[in-house]
Amino acid sequence: MSKQEDLKQQDEAVEPLVTAADVEMSPEEEIAGLSAQVETLQQELAEVRDQMLRAAAEAQNVRRRSEADVEKAHKFALEKFARELLPVSDSLEKATEALGDVDEAQKEGVEMTLRLFMGVLEKFQINQVNPMGQTFDPQYHEAMSMVPNPALPPNSVMDVLQKGYTLNGRLLRPAMVVVATGGTPKKIDETA
Repeated sequence: MSKQEDLKQQDEAVEPLVTAADVEMSPEEEIAGLSAQVETLQQELAEVRDQMLRAAAEAQNVRRRSEADVEKAHKFALEKFARELLPVSDSLEKATEALGDVDEAQKEGVEMTLRLFMGVLEKFQINQVNPMGQTFDPQYHEAMSMVPNPALPPNSVMDVLQKGYTLNGRLLRPAMVVVATGGTPKKIDETA
């Protein structure tokens, strides 16, 4: 079989397609069809716009979250290092207390070192929490004991065992305190 005969058989096997040009439509039918197409396209456009706005909003939220995360990382990058430095401050304060009036020159040297060290901590937004005489705040203080003391109002800090510290307002270490309960001391029943 030749190529021409093969193509002729294929053409005869295929039924003729009806095209829009072959069918006559009234102008009203054409307008109705076009209106339906326009309405469908408008719905699709609205859906695409909505998806685009949602994607843009999500991208903006991701950007804001990542900026906040980077800001927090910069702000609190020193947290572990600062925690390791706090015992140095505690030791210098204890050394100042222990020296008392024994050797003024040594005490002055330790006090100067402590002031220098505290200045460096403050430079990097590491602030000391010394709540002596303040009202007990469980967010920044850790109560080690409660002692009746009629001279102080209830829930006030009457002694600081260890000072606390914050880094950019975030708690690094709570202050360990003794809290006054106020009122008269309770008597222990020794007859029991």
